[in-house]
Amino acid sequence: MSDPLMIDADATRWAPGDRDGLPLLVMLHGYGSDENDLFGLVPFLPDGIAVASVAAPLTPPWPSPGRSWYPIEGMESRHPDAVTAAARALLHWLDAAASDAPKIALLGFSQGAAVSLQAMRLDAARFGAIVALSGYATPGDLPDDEELRTSQPRVFWGRGTHDDVIPQALIDHTAQWLPDHSELTGRVYPGLTHSVSEDELQDVRVFLEKWRDGSAD
Repeated sequence: MSDPLMIDADATRWAPGDRDGLPLLVMLHGYGSDENDLFGLVPFLPDGIAVASVAAPLTPPWPSPGRSWYPIEGMESRHPDAVTAAARALLHWLDAAASDAPKIALLGFSQGAAVSLQAMRLDAARFGAIVALSGYATPGDLPDDEELRTSQPRVFWGRGTHDDVIPQALIDHTAQWLPDHSELTGRVYPGLTHSVSEDELQDVRVFLEKWRDGSAD
């Protein structure tokens, strides 16, 4: 049995300096990136929240830069068990680094979105909202999936019409799975590639403001 994945807590970027009592948004970057990437979105996020941008636990094969949450090459390409292992690493990091947060949301891009949704499936009660950008829900069943049909966690799923990175089969699966297992806010942005746009960030801000304020509508 392989050792469990571990997130380097020292690599996490935090904002603001004084975050006691603030709702916490945890950001998970995509393949080949690192904790500095999504941290640049902080000015576009709502006021009154704390932000933690974490570094994925794996290093992609040379010459790819940055970090990865799970392999996307070879026999283990996007394997559900690998996504689940990354999600468990995130939950372990939260146990150690954010046990005092009054409420927690996740924002993930690409691989980070897949891991965010998988973490929701493992421990939905821990999260008040999930923002999944240019990502997907991992195929396969998990023990708590049926419970999600009742609890309906709040999820924002945004993607572009010109995103050619995520396989169409995974997009199709996610488009069927999320409405059945979450309270979904879905947005498709014309012309957007595998990236994030200003229009999408504005929609994300509104979604997170409702989470911050406890709004149900």
